[in-house]
Amino acid sequence: MSLDALIDTLPGYARDLKLNYSSLVKQNMELTPLQLWGTVVAVAIAVRSEQLTQASLVSAETNLSGQELEAAKTAAALMGMNNIFYRFHHLSSNEKYAAMPARLRMNGLRSHGVEEKVFELWCLAVSAVNGCGKCVDSHERILLSKGVSEETIAAVIRVTSVLHAIGAVVDAERVAALAAV
Repeated sequence: MSLDALIDTLPGYARDLKLNYSSLVKQNMELTPLQLWGTVVAVAIAVRSEQLTQASLVSAETNLSGQELEAAKTAAALMGMNNIFYRFHHLSSNEKYAAMPARLRMNGLRSHGVEEKVFELWCLAVSAVNGCGKCVDSHERILLSKGVSEETIAAVIRVTSVLHAIGAVVDAERVAALAAV
C-alpha cells in the first residue's frame, strides 16, 4: 500500500493530519524530493509503525534511488542507537558518562553516499522523534554551519511531526480493529 493510500484510511478525528500530509508531502514546496522522501523513510522507521514504514518504503521507491533509500535507512538505524546513548548522557546527572568514549561503530555517518547536509537533516528528524536533545542540538548546529536555513530545518520537523502523529493513529486504529473482533 502506498503512503497516499494509507493516509486515505485515516479516520475523521485525524482530518488535520490528512490536510497537513497533503500540504507538506503531496504538495511540498519547501524541500527537495531527496530531503522530503529521505525524511519520510527515516521518520517512518523511527516511529516504529509497521504500516507507516511499509507504505513509506513503497512510496519512496519511486522518489529515491536505491543508494538514497539505504542512506535514509542508515540515518534511522544509527540515530536509533545514538539517540539512546546520548539521551542517557543528557538525562544522567553523572557528568563522568559524557567524558567516556562512546565506543559505538558509526561508519555509516561517513559512508552513506548522499550529500552530508541531506543526511544531517534526516538524522535531525530521527533525533526529534527519539527525543534526544543532545543530538537535536548537535545536528541542528551542523546544518546551520553548512548553510541550511532555519526554514528548511523547520520544514523537515513539520513533516516529522505529522508523520509521527500519523503513525500513532494508524497503530491505534489497527489495535481498535483487533479489539473489535
